[in-house]
Amino acid sequence: MSAALVTAEAAKDRLHAGEEIAFLDIREAAAFGEGHPLFAIPCPFSRLELSAVALVPRADCPLLLIGGGDGIALKAARRLGACGYTDVSVIEGGLPAWEAAGHGVFAGVNVPSKTLGELLEHEHHPTMIDAATLESWRREGRAHAFFDARPPAEYGKMRISGARCVPNGELAHRLDAAVPDEATPIVITCAGRTRGIVGALTLRAIGTRNPVYALENGTQGWALAGMPLDRGATAEPMPALDPAQAQVSRARAASLIATSKLSSISPPEAEEMLADAGRTTFLFDLRSDSERAARPVPGAVPALAGQLIQATDQYVGVRHARLILMDDTGLRAALAGLFLRALGFEVHVLALDDAPETDGPLVPASPLRPPVLPRAITPGAGWSLAQKGVPVLDLRPSTEWETGRLDGARWALRGDLPGILPPATRRAILLGDATAVAAACCELHAAGIAADWLPADLDACAQAGWPVDRVKRRMSREDARDRVWFVHDRHDGNAEASRQYLAWEMNLINQLDQAERASFGQVPIGAAP
Repeated sequence: MSAALVTAEAAKDRLHAGEEIAFLDIREAAAFGEGHPLFAIPCPFSRLELSAVALVPRADCPLLLIGGGDGIALKAARRLGACGYTDVSVIEGGLPAWEAAGHGVFAGVNVPSKTLGELLEHEHHPTMIDAATLESWRREGRAHAFFDARPPAEYGKMRISGARCVPNGELAHRLDAAVPDEATPIVITCAGRTRGIVGALTLRAIGTRNPVYALENGTQGWALAGMPLDRGATAEPMPALDPAQAQVSRARAASLIATSKLSSISPPEAEEMLADAGRTTFLFDLRSDSERAARPVPGAVPALAGQLIQATDQYVGVRHARLILMDDTGLRAALAGLFLRALGFEVHVLALDDAPETDGPLVPASPLRPPVLPRAITPGAGWSLAQKGVPVLDLRPSTEWETGRLDGARWALRGDLPGILPPATRRAILLGDATAVAAACCELHAAGIAADWLPADLDACAQAGWPVDRVKRRMSREDARDRVWFVHDRHDGNAEASRQYLAWEMNLINQLDQAERASFGQVPIGAAP
């Protein structure tokens, strides 16, 4: 399949036409983080096919690719055509042409979601509390409930001591169990701004009577105020609901759906939508791990409601796609739907408690054909081949390579292949996850090079006799193209990076052009009580 070339001007028009389109930026993460179009979805060439299938599950959805103007986007288009995509276009000249046409470029990641957060702050003015005031509350022993809106993995990296990990959506759903006294002030923090703002507004949206505050600038604001962060904490289990509290969640969901005019559907209606070949439809399961295990819905994509709002471009690659948001009582789904609708998606709420005797909707199999993974080999077999001179390519994230690596292995990205291999190479061993390995195999097979997949970790390789270098090594920005370097050390004590990041976040709405601003809808949330 040959891709159509389109100008930056034509591409910009297509993005704002209101139709489904997947705008994929195939550059690596470092380049994406330094600057990309507002609605571009990160889908790096090094992880292209399996990432695209997850982000764009419909074969005939229009795909629009942007690269660096170096020809990689055209190669990506051919690879996606081989997967079964039938409508692929490439912006001629890539990002340089986009900039030359006068179109905006945004640094950072998750930019649409963060921009929505800033718009909401300007529109709804959630009550903020600064670090100094919160610290004085703590010193004085003033009663308050303090929650961290991020997922457990982020919470474990750094937190403010005393904050309990209850991510956005979950706090609203579990509010009566988490904060039984309606007079207790609630403070919500995140790492920066967006999730604190969204968390405070979700509680306002359900009519919470407690005073609710977002910690101004989150953990970064706390650190900038000279207060310490706690690292390595383990999140406690989330508050469990008794039957009466679960019924309160259902009642709040029903009220929110009615007042916000959200669509509520049944499992059969959801299944009909999923079977509609003319629309791209995603089914997200917003329940906890234990809730999903108790009533599984195969094929649904698990996600925390707050993260789906915060990092939508990591889950959905299609503008104006249809999203079915599923949970038990409907509240987590309805709250996520409020914000995702404002991002331009068609949203529907599916509350499984409304159909207790019905199975969840059936998710049809994808017609797309991602690359087939090569055969997996054991660490012992890999070490034997390596001793015979078969080159080993390390496709793991560069952050993992820095902490340890197999003796003789060479770190690589797909775009480096096959050029970094000796000319006579006919076989290679690939260390990495399925997404990176499947992508790299396409380039090796095209060059007539067979590949073996080593899915084991370094410890297993060491047990098989493979020498492992555990000396920590730092990769340069030029080499570690797979990670976002944009103010990357803001959580590691770099105060200037934190200030730059927060200024960037607050300035996002000032970068919007008229069409971009019109792409964001309203979130109907009443005034604070």
